[in-house]
Amino acid sequence: MTATVTDDSVAVARPVSVARGYRFELVKLVSQWRVRLLVLACWIAPALFVAGVGQQSTLPSDTLFGRWMHATGWAGPLVMLGFAGTWALPLLTSLVAGDVFSAEDRLGTWRHLLVAVRSTRRIFVAKSLAGLTVIVLLVAGLAVSSAVGGLVSVGNQPLVGLDGHLLAPSDAAGRVLLAWVCALAPTLALAAIGLLGSVALGRSPMGLLLPPLVALAMQVAQMLPLPVAVRLALPGYAFIAWNGLFTSPAQLAPLLIGIAVSLVWAVLATALAYLLFVRRDFTNPAYDGSGRRAFTLGLLPLAGLTAVTVAVVAVATPSTGSGIAQDKVQRSVATAFAHLYRLQTRQLHRPAVTEAQLRVAAACTKSAGQAVQEGAGNDWRCVVTWHLPGVPVAGTAIYQLDITSDGRFVADGDGPKEVNGYFLVRTSTGDAPNPLWQFDGNVELLDTH
Repeated sequence: MTATVTDDSVAVARPVSVARGYRFELVKLVSQWRVRLLVLACWIAPALFVAGVGQQSTLPSDTLFGRWMHATGWAGPLVMLGFAGTWALPLLTSLVAGDVFSAEDRLGTWRHLLVAVRSTRRIFVAKSLAGLTVIVLLVAGLAVSSAVGGLVSVGNQPLVGLDGHLLAPSDAAGRVLLAWVCALAPTLALAAIGLLGSVALGRSPMGLLLPPLVALAMQVAQMLPLPVAVRLALPGYAFIAWNGLFTSPAQLAPLLIGIAVSLVWAVLATALAYLLFVRRDFTNPAYDGSGRRAFTLGLLPLAGLTAVTVAVVAVATPSTGSGIAQDKVQRSVATAFAHLYRLQTRQLHRPAVTEAQLRVAAACTKSAGQAVQEGAGNDWRCVVTWHLPGVPVAGTAIYQLDITSDGRFVADGDGPKEVNGYFLVRTSTGDAPNPLWQFDGNVELLDTH
């Protein structure tokens, strides 16, 4: 008679730690040729672009700060930031965050990953952190590369702000860096939407298209004559609001609201993606999206968030309508003209004068006074007056304004040609157009005065 001894103790496999899972997912991402090409492009192409444009005779003057790319190297990264917020960052978040989960569906590797990690929660955290790391690396590449290209090709010169005042190189550097950091907030919102699409839509290519489609919809919305509350409640507004950093004093209220809205979107979209992921049935190899659950847990909460943020912003801010009122336009034009007049005076080696001595005022009308004196349009006309010490007669200059719905305007000089006509002036970086000929400005949409 033999006795059999059995060991009832069973070894329990522990889930892989988040740190190990993160390293594994990060290695998987950076080993893809597509991601490597994106990193290489983001760290090299902006420098080549900015340096190349800086050597051209024609500048992208229709782009914010584009007209100053011959004057200072700090204009280049701001031009690149405007391009990135419109096109590059939505595409980058699509190719990284929009594919981080759906790639496993296409390759059919979920069962291997689940056996190795043994925790859907840790898989989600590791994949999300890996995607976030790559996206931050790409954004850093765009910022650093464009700044290096501008500084090498043009130099570390002062930057003219959106109200015409000169920013010292150190001040310009700090504000450029802060502008790129602020752009991370809407980028995170798009990345979270990409995660949500990647989880909810499975192997469907719509997961990749979701961040660019959302970004395009927000850009179209910003072009429409929407109320200020609706405009600020969209996460993409932070891609525009950074220009408030380049006025004095800085227009921080719209920027802070835009950042807060973007971060709330990022948190909610990530939480929704997490809920969908941990509730998913991984036993079905033919899984191709959650259907109704993707709609109820994905689209509806984000639509509800938009409605809530519109209501909160409308109550918290006193501005109504378009936010582009006649008095704001007049104040912005007068301030920019005063600063740029002083710049022109220095460039022409005339006696120095202060803003207090100039006493600049602007009288602006829309549609020759025949329409409501507010809102965007290219039918604004401003008559600027100023005074010089010892001169009894006030000077006058006329500008035609094209104001976009987000508050940015371009002032085009319409005489007299000795003041705001086109002619070249000698500067430390070479010949440059008369600073009073054409200039950019910004109307603050919120009522802060």
